[in-house]
Amino acid sequence: MPEESSIIATPITASAEQVGAVKYDADGLVPAIVQDDATGDVLMMAYMNAETLNMSLEQGRTVFWSRSRQEVWRKGDTSGDRQFIRSAAYDCDGDTLLFRVEQEGNGACHTGEYSCFYRPFGE
Repeated sequence: MPEESSIIATPITASAEQVGAVKYDADGLVPAIVQDDATGDVLMMAYMNAETLNMSLEQGRTVFWSRSRQEVWRKGDTSGDRQFIRSAAYDCDGDTLLFRVEQEGNGACHTGEYSCFYRPFGE
């Protein structure tokens, strides 16, 4: 188990109307883009359901739904690469979320890369 962080989690207060505006797909999921708050780099994209969205906002850390494992997955609980939410937003259609985070550890990608988007097309 990773040691405690020196970074402080800050819960995000969202109204019932705001949370209710989120539109989930047929599987009850919504894409969540995670961006580094300091650099603006896009770190990853994962899925949330209503439970993990509420957990993320209440805990101030990203919590996702793992489609492959079919379980709740709080980013960094096993790797130590935690994400502390600094702001959260939903898009104009309510069908995509954006989290700006303070990334702890080596980065967001399970491969060990800082960002999941480390493989560009082209030369």
